[in-house]
Amino acid sequence: MSIPCHETRLRLNEGHQVVTYRYGPAPSQAAQVLVCVNGGPGLPCDYLRESHKVLANDDWCIVFYDQLGCGASDRPRDNALWTLERYVAELEQIRAQLGIERFHLLGHSWGTWLGTEYCLTFPQRVLSYVAADGAADIPHLVGELQRLRQCLGEQTVSMMTRREAEGSIGHPEYQAAITILNYRHVCRLDDWPASLNASIEGWNMDPYRAIQGPNEFTYTGNMRNWNRVPAMGAITIPSLVLAGEYDELPPSCSARMQQAMPNAELVIFRDCSHMPFFERPQAYFAVLNAFLHKQTGPTD
Repeated sequence: MSIPCHETRLRLNEGHQVVTYRYGPAPSQAAQVLVCVNGGPGLPCDYLRESHKVLANDDWCIVFYDQLGCGASDRPRDNALWTLERYVAELEQIRAQLGIERFHLLGHSWGTWLGTEYCLTFPQRVLSYVAADGAADIPHLVGELQRLRQCLGEQTVSMMTRREAEGSIGHPEYQAAITILNYRHVCRLDDWPASLNASIEGWNMDPYRAIQGPNEFTYTGNMRNWNRVPAMGAITIPSLVLAGEYDELPPSCSARMQQAMPNAELVIFRDCSHMPFFERPQAYFAVLNAFLHKQTGPTD
């Protein structure tokens, strides 16, 4: 059965507009609201929206949005906009304009950076937190990514390091190595879902390069030194940390998040990488639904 989507265009304080997508009842009529924050940055929300809209029902309102700079939202050419702090403020403006008082928050990948920072900045707004396939300590993550690519072999790693130093990462041999890493650690399916391909095709690399770097395995952006693990003890709400066994943001990163939060559980999906909701959807949504439906706190 097709789930109707309600699109709303909102104007931010900066004057730019972002587009939100709602499934299920309006926030004011829903028993619970879940806001889903996708990965990227600069990535349209298609892949997360198409996979997670199944969570909507008569009681649950599920909200997605294209972050500023991607998808149907405005795409200003201003690198000063591409900071974690501004994206946190953007999410807070969206919450307020949609009339959501308190909500459950799910962040995937970069969405866990944004989600973690939002939970620390606006703790009174979040009822529960799902950190899916993420990390909260970028220097630790960089070390883990180096470990993953060591599996490509000494000569390939040497080539990658040289091309990164030369600034020639567009060369076919470097891109071939990235392709192998993506199929091992981003999505292990032979054929990637159409919604994932659509998000990738619509990727705006300006915010991605500014915040992260040139690709999924190289961190040179303004968040390269970000580490919020020491502060995450303040996130006392019920939390669920999810990871794939072969995740590009490895389970070791998820374990650090789970151990830092006093009321968190960790689930690792076997034979999955960064997209367990595509790779093992039945197992993934069984875990996610069980967690969400334990959260029955007040919404106002």
